[in-house]
Amino acid sequence: MGRGRAKAKQTKVARQLKYTNHNIDYDRLREELGADTRSEEIYPPTPSEQESERGR
Repeated sequence: MGRGRAKAKQTKVARQLKYTNHNIDYDRLREELGADTRSEEIYPPTPSEQESERGR
């Protein structure tokens, strides 16, 4: 007993998190986390990209 108010509060918070618009700047987040360098590790340059870099 006595859980009604707490459960209602949890439901309200969960609903707010689910339906509110979270404006996230993903580019800025990547910069802060240093994820730009990691993307090269995940996706190594293709042979055509390597050739274009050599031509520079």
